[in-house]
Amino acid sequence: MAFYFAQFLTGLSNAAALFLVASGLSIIFGVTRVVNFSHGSLYMLGAYIAYTAIELLPGAFGFWTSILFAGIAVGLIGVVIEVCVLKPIYKAPELFQLVATFGVILVIQDLTLLIFGAEDLFGQRAPGFEGIVRIFGEPVPTYDLVLIVLSIVVLIALWFLFSKTRIGVLVRAATQDREMVSALGVNQAVLFSGVFFLGAFLAGIGGAAQLPKGSANLLMDFGILAPIFVVVVTGGMGSIFGAYVAAVLISVLQVYGIRLLPDSTLVLMFAVMAIVLVIRPWGLFGKPEMAGDHGSQGPPPKPFRELERNGKILVAAIIVALAAIPLTGVNFLTVLFADVIIFCLFAASLHYILGVGGLVSFGHAAFYGGGAYVAALFVHYAGTPMELALMLAPLGAGFAAFIIGWFCVRLTGVYFAMLTLACAQVLWSIVFQWQEFTGGDDGMLNIWPSEWASDPSVYFYLVLVVGVGGIMVLRAMAHTPFGYALRGTRDSALRTEAIGMNVKLIQWMSFVFAGAMAGLAGGLFVFAKGSIFPTEMEIATSFDALIMVFLGGVQSLTGPIAGASVFTLLQDWLSRFEYWRLLLGLLIIFIAILLPGGLAGAAEQIKALIRRLSMRGSGS
Repeated sequence: MAFYFAQFLTGLSNAAALFLVASGLSIIFGVTRVVNFSHGSLYMLGAYIAYTAIELLPGAFGFWTSILFAGIAVGLIGVVIEVCVLKPIYKAPELFQLVATFGVILVIQDLTLLIFGAEDLFGQRAPGFEGIVRIFGEPVPTYDLVLIVLSIVVLIALWFLFSKTRIGVLVRAATQDREMVSALGVNQAVLFSGVFFLGAFLAGIGGAAQLPKGSANLLMDFGILAPIFVVVVTGGMGSIFGAYVAAVLISVLQVYGIRLLPDSTLVLMFAVMAIVLVIRPWGLFGKPEMAGDHGSQGPPPKPFRELERNGKILVAAIIVALAAIPLTGVNFLTVLFADVIIFCLFAASLHYILGVGGLVSFGHAAFYGGGAYVAALFVHYAGTPMELALMLAPLGAGFAAFIIGWFCVRLTGVYFAMLTLACAQVLWSIVFQWQEFTGGDDGMLNIWPSEWASDPSVYFYLVLVVGVGGIMVLRAMAHTPFGYALRGTRDSALRTEAIGMNVKLIQWMSFVFAGAMAGLAGGLFVFAKGSIFPTEMEIATSFDALIMVFLGGVQSLTGPIAGASVFTLLQDWLSRFEYWRLLLGLLIIFIAILLPGGLAGAAEQIKALIRRLSMRGSGS
């Protein structure tokens, strides 16, 4: 019994840093309705800044002063991010804010690499708390108890701030009705910046406080990102007490899981979140979302249009140009543009539910990688020919989307996005840990095309036909009655429901269709590479798809094709530079602020400008 109590205290200690970071994210979301992906980067910066300060200020006073200094410094960095990146796009659709903060992650990661180097920086022990204490005979690190007390003190301080002070009342009022707070004369710009400072301050404190238990390293941002989102969503977006309860629940379960069910640790927190969201869609202590409550939706999307004559001619010219690539005899170009076509299909499948249906999925890679694994498994175990495996890939991915979508479409906004992420992580963990069947981390090898398509040039033409055909099917579906109904659920679910349509059924079926088309892209991918690894189902792959759609333009059917093409080619080119993430992150932020319509929107603006200039010229 004493051993399990000591493990419980370890769980509470782990929950402390998690709560500090998650509470800051929850506060920021509660007021600004911005889901700040860069919050994990602020946590990482807190650790690096504290390490530097501790080196300059030794001793107990220097240690605790350094933690406070790190919190303040990160808080100021948070204000800079809010003013320079988020303030210009507060009224933009929610996806723009998500992707812009993802761009901030890339910028901070490479700047941290440039300033502090690639080596892990191990922090010193907290002066005076280096030893252990025995509780019921079991050893417990003294610093673990310090972290537990710190988290409780912060929880009480936040409660007092939001319940007993005028500033707290204004913040709570802003979470309910920002327009009314503004009408009462409160400066929203100052309020938002202040909230960002507090949220970033807490993230910096969390990163600095964990330093004696680990190190400052470049993996901290992505390492903490998924857990803090799980905590915030499980506890309820905007609920500080919910964040604390969820942090304790997940951390304690993780500690016991390591001892009792070691194979469950990769997926345990996502399974907990999925169960909570299925039972209570707005989290343990959250409130149901109202229409328009989650973030800004921006201006009403323009209707999708069929391609005009000139557009069709341009598409035909591009296809002809692609068909000529193998004739150049450059194998590198053949392989590269096969990847471009595959990623275009992958991005177009995500755009179907995101752009047409308004459903932001964080787990679309589960169907892309899932389709690849379905094809690979049939080839490996059943000797299935490539032709049949390519047909089974979308069927398998569609079946997975059928099951997952049934749970996910019940939710909206960030809760929908996070449940798709949780389900995707469950599938990823199965593939990653089922070593005997899927190959685990070693992947599945020697999954090659049939003999007639074994030549790279021939397989390129297969990818061209199937990939372009899949994209055309997705475009055509957007202009069918079902596609119009899906757009109706995006623009006004209440009106769509009022005219007798089943909104959830429409969203569910579109989710299945998009998952199947992503699976088709995955099937093409596995035969193009001859192998498949669990990395194709990770969160990073889903985020890549989101960035592709965003770069091209959410409100254009050609957007995902343009975005995937540019992203794939840019990634191939930029990866040759040491600080390619910095360049890519700045590009993403630039597009989010100055080109909200993406590349397709910019092309439309250029065409409109040319028309206006030509009209002026003819008029003169």
